[in-house]
Amino acid sequence: MAESETVSVTDPLMPTYARADLAFERGEGAYLYATDGRRYLDFAAGIAVNALGHAHPHLVAALNAQAAKLWHVSNLFRIPEAVRLAERLVAHSFADRVFFCNSGAEAVEGLIKLARKHHHHAGRPERYRIITCSGAFHGRTLTTLSAAQNPKHVEGFGPLTEGFDQVAFGNLNELRAAITGETAAVLVEPVQGEGGIRVADPDYLRGLRAVCDEYGLLLLFDEVQTGLGRTGRLFAYEWAGVAPDAMALAKGLGGGFPLGAFLATESAAAGMTAGTHGSTFGGNPLAMAVGNAVLDVLLADGFLEDVQAKAQDLRGKLERIVARYPAVVGEVRGLGLLLGLRCVVPNTTFAARLRERGLLVVPAGENVVRLLPPLVIGAAEIDKACDIITRVCADWPREDGAQEATA
Repeated sequence: MAESETVSVTDPLMPTYARADLAFERGEGAYLYATDGRRYLDFAAGIAVNALGHAHPHLVAALNAQAAKLWHVSNLFRIPEAVRLAERLVAHSFADRVFFCNSGAEAVEGLIKLARKHHHHAGRPERYRIITCSGAFHGRTLTTLSAAQNPKHVEGFGPLTEGFDQVAFGNLNELRAAITGETAAVLVEPVQGEGGIRVADPDYLRGLRAVCDEYGLLLLFDEVQTGLGRTGRLFAYEWAGVAPDAMALAKGLGGGFPLGAFLATESAAAGMTAGTHGSTFGGNPLAMAVGNAVLDVLLADGFLEDVQAKAQDLRGKLERIVARYPAVVGEVRGLGLLLGLRCVVPNTTFAARLRERGLLVVPAGENVVRLLPPLVIGAAEIDKACDIITRVCADWPREDGAQEATA
């Protein structure tokens, strides 16, 4: 397939995606099988969604069992599996309260609403503005686009939603200077995924906690991509030893089934009373069955420690590739199995050549390709992926300036 080849616009789908001319009919573990029969090693994982790979037997069994009983009843009634999933998330996090929705963007929208309602409920309605960071990605709704303020994403969708002030990622001094009497909260990703796999320094996250405590602000973490074991702990904030007041989750929470959530402390959620927020499909029995099945696996003894060990193995092998081919790839970034290769050559071309050899990855900002294997990835698959990356680097055309480093 040519590097720039995408599906021609001959179907009724809106052409909002630059899709590769590739379709899959089934998946198993870390592999996807295309309609032409070719097998691909999946280090994209549906953009960090298929945390347990494809067709995981425990998830399939849970979904099938629930599908045979009940799909949807709405939140006008109690949903026992939703209560159980919420109880488990609370037991393994900082939070006291959980709201279930369907996507990451909805979860972040929930954080924004919660922050404003929190201060209004406390008699401070003037505090509604939220400080966000450059390079962030929080979703594709108008409000989440306005929070991130990425020029590429917001062009043509103005005017933006009011109420966001952006500062440099990692700069506490700039953040302090942006706080006013109207500031309600700080919203940050512990690792910026779309922004180029930029990892927040633990001291920076601890500093954010201290600043928010000093000024009476809510600290909001967007863990849509980093949560649910992706970094080697259940939640990325655990690495810094600090807790937010509220957090957004999605992606890996459903293991491929649409599922999002936002979690909060009792204090932060005090204003979220009956009628203040809702979702028709959020917390439906199908999603809850799968979410609980995902937690069954993630919370099993030794699972997250195994993720950390595999992440260390993969990172070490990638760093050796970078040392060997510095004219093609210049740096390894990331945390756990949320890793990125900063490319010297164009990242989209690099990703296309990996795909031609059977490895799927995801481009990101700052000329990075993301490596997001399922958390159940095996040592053999890690070796296979690194072999493909090595061969692409070794075969890079000399006229593109790529040469193997000499001793």
